[in-house]
Order: sequence, then C-alpha cells, then structure tokens
Amino acid sequence: MTGMLALIGFGYWGTNLARNLDKLAPVRWRYLVDSSPERRHAATERYPQVRATGDLDAVLANDEVRAVLIATPAPSHAPLARRALAAGKHVFVEKPLAMSVADAVALAETADRSGLVLMVGHTFEYVPAVERMRDYIRSGEIGDVLYLHSQRLNLGRIQNDLHTFWSIGPHDVSIANYLLDAEPRWVAAQGGRYLHDGVEDVTFVTVGYPGDVVAHMHVSWLDPAKTRRTTVVGTRRMLVYDDLNTNARLTVHDKGAEPLEPAGDGVRRYRLRDDAVHVPVLSPAEPLGLELRHFLDCVRTGARPRTDGWNGARVVAVLEAADASLRAGGATVPVPAVPGPVDATGTHRGRPHPDGPHPDLTTAAR
Repeated sequence: MTGMLALIGFGYWGTNLARNLDKLAPVRWRYLVDSSPERRHAATERYPQVRATGDLDAVLANDEVRAVLIATPAPSHAPLARRALAAGKHVFVEKPLAMSVADAVALAETADRSGLVLMVGHTFEYVPAVERMRDYIRSGEIGDVLYLHSQRLNLGRIQNDLHTFWSIGPHDVSIANYLLDAEPRWVAAQGGRYLHDGVEDVTFVTVGYPGDVVAHMHVSWLDPAKTRRTTVVGTRRMLVYDDLNTNARLTVHDKGAEPLEPAGDGVRRYRLRDDAVHVPVLSPAEPLGLELRHFLDCVRTGARPRTDGWNGARVVAVLEAADASLRAGGATVPVPAVPGPVDATGTHRGRPHPDGPHPDLTTAAR
C-alpha cells in the first residue's frame, strides 16, 4: 500500500483506532484531524510522528493522503464520508454509516462508482468468537436456527443526542445479519426515556428474518451490570457468546428439545436433552486490529471489504425501522430492502430476498 493515512477524530473511539494504526501502519499514519486543541495536543504527545491539525480541507486536498478513517460523532459520519469520497479517498467510517438509509445507500453507490473502498466499523463481525458462531451455523452443526437473543447493557456512556439503539444497537444488528447471512424483514421496538426527553435509555427490539427466525435485542446504558452476550438457539445445539468471559467467550451447548412419537391423545411431547458443553479454542487477536488490517489490505488490493457500505446501509435500515416502530408505540414496521453493489454500468447487483418481494430503496437514495 502506498500513500498516507489520516484519522479524523481523537475522542472516545478514535483513541482506539489510533493505538491500532500505530501498530499496523506507523510509517503511513501521518495525519490526525480534530477540532479540539487539547485532543490534538494529546495525540501528538502520544504519537509524535503524526501531524495533528484542525484543517480537514487541507488534509483532504493533500494528494499523499490515500485513505481516511472517521471516528467522530454519529451525525457527522455521512457528511464527512461524502467529503472524503468526493476528494478521492478510501474511507473507513465508524458505525453507524449514516443517520438515514438514503444517505447510507448514496455513500455506497458513490464508493462503487468511484472505485473507492468504503468500509464500516462493524467490529464484532471480526471477533473470532462471532466468526466461529457463523461457521457452526453455516455447517448445520447446530441444526436450524430458531432465534437469537442479545444483551448489550452497562451503566454509563450516556448520550443525549442518540438513543441507545442508534448508539450501541448497531453492534447487535450487524452480528445478527452476519450470523444469519440474511436481510431483516421487519422490526418491532419499545423503549423507555428516563434521563432525557426524546432519548430512549433502554430499548427492546425484535427483528424478524426469513424463515420465521427472530432476533431479540436488549440494549441499555442504564443497567447495573455490564453485559455483552449473544445467544443462538438451534434445533440441535445452542451457542453463547459472552464477550466479558475471557476464559470461555464462546460455549457450545449440546442441548435441545427432541420430539417424541405422538401419544394416543395426539398431544405432541418432547424429551429435553442436556449434554456436554464445549469451549472452542479461539484466536486471541484483537478484533479492532483484525478489522483495520482488513481495511488496509482492501485499500492495497482494491478488494471489497466484508463490511462495505452496503453492509452498513443494511444495518441503518434496521435502525431507521426501529425508530419508526418506537414512534408508533411498538408497531411492527417493515425493513426496506437495500440494493446491492453497483457495477461498472451503474446497475445494482443486489440479491433478491429468499421469501419474495420486499420494499426497495433504490429510488429512495437518488
């Protein structure tokens, strides 16, 4: 890879990106943009090889800068990514990609038509435990997936401009989309506002997928215990990913309910099976490092990222539908289909939904 890298934002998550950039590309990471003089000073104290500036226009106009990484507040993601793509830069942007599906689709289209890499920071899709869960599901080892349940809870990092599902819910949506390799069909969401008017501090979101699979997501920043857990229930086995359990981040439970021969009364009965628990050996690599290495490889080779702009747009589609459901008192809201990548002729190459017609967003992004 030739060309330099610029990081935009040195706040809560930008410092984590900076730490990994310093490990992976210390020679190429040369610029940091932040509006705060204090944060710029902190960055240069820690990374003296980096030039910190508040002048984004100058960095984007610099021909030696080939790619930028955006770690700023969520409402600024789409505007900054749009500017960077317009300047001919490859872009890595933290989640969510945008605050509307139309903006997310427009960014993905722009990147494709410009031949630029656009990658979204859905870090949990690079977690070794989550990758192994997907392997178990795709191999059929756990049987048919019945449902998913995730909890992302903590007491802290309270925001007053985004509700919990926009803030931390994208992680669980991206995990579910990745594990199921499917696009959601509908969303039903309820939440509670306790600290700020108009901002849900806790949300309970159910997402429907093809094949009657549902994913229930509970997110809150007003909870006494920090929890990062995803459970997948299959007809043969069950998986539990607990990100805080350093000794057993992933456990495979040989449990299930097996149907018995119908009795004379016609009532269906089951035998519960509760056998061994297996703890797979997983890579200890830091997911954020794996994610950034993938981005740098894609910039170098021109490959499409696993979590490209279309991946980001599909997550935003769920967030937007959850918003609509919250405002409608928990009503079920359909999730519109997101068109696929754009080829050289400007034609979308999206895959059709497996269970029939679905609302389309292609024209909404124009």
